[in-house]
Amino acid sequence: MCTEIPTVEQIQETAKYIREKVGDFSPIVGMQLGTGSNEMGDHLDASPKPIIIPYSEIPHFPTCTVPGHSGELICGYVSGVPTICLKGRFHFYEGHTMQRATYPIRVLAMLGVKTLILTNAAGCLQKTWTLGDIVVLTDHLNFMGTNPLIGPNVDLFPPFSTRFPDMSNCYDASLRELAKKKGEELGLKLREGVYFAYSGPSFETGAEIHMMRVIGADCVGMSTVPEVIVARHCGMKCLAFSIMTDIAEADAHPCHEEIVEVGHKSSDSLINLLRHIIPKMVG
Repeated sequence: MCTEIPTVEQIQETAKYIREKVGDFSPIVGMQLGTGSNEMGDHLDASPKPIIIPYSEIPHFPTCTVPGHSGELICGYVSGVPTICLKGRFHFYEGHTMQRATYPIRVLAMLGVKTLILTNAAGCLQKTWTLGDIVVLTDHLNFMGTNPLIGPNVDLFPPFSTRFPDMSNCYDASLRELAKKKGEELGLKLREGVYFAYSGPSFETGAEIHMMRVIGADCVGMSTVPEVIVARHCGMKCLAFSIMTDIAEADAHPCHEEIVEVGHKSSDSLINLLRHIIPKMVG
């Protein structure tokens, strides 16, 4: 568990370490992979061979403690596009500060990443949706009780890293349209929705589920939003996908192992979609 607030010098040191490991590899796209969708990190192009660095070897990186988060940074190519994958994420509920939980996102920005793709497993609040549905996030509601930008302003990426960054297009509209169009071409029905983020790790109560629906949320989870806030603070465009891995109902009894299993079943469709859209993101 890392509770201290990371420094600019630490971010630079981590980026320097990764550059020394990957040589002239220059990532354009970054992927933060979540519960049940880590497989994308195993489906990069076979040549050149991806470079895998365990989080445990990276200076100042926290340690993954949640099942389904393997804890590896993978540098390779997706359909010819240089891409860096974070295979496993860090959560506020693990005891990290928000600043430490989002530390890898700042490192990706320091390495040159301009577009960030995020995936997560989420509880479904829409009664007409089903398990395994893939949702393109259009917006979020931050009910985590804090913000990763609290504290000294890390002004590494002006003009984006202002004290008060704009979040009006935090899930980039053009990238969402690209995903929807390609999804239709592939016969993949993508939902669209608003993500409700809260700290966890306990699952939501019946009253909380009712509140979330009333205020306009379509799905609920314990991640992603802090990373998106930091990514926008660094000037990155964001595209996020939630896999509906459990149904949020007052009488439901969600189980983490079942959530991981449902996420795995939908990951093939999401992987196929990403392999098609990533080249068009930079074209």
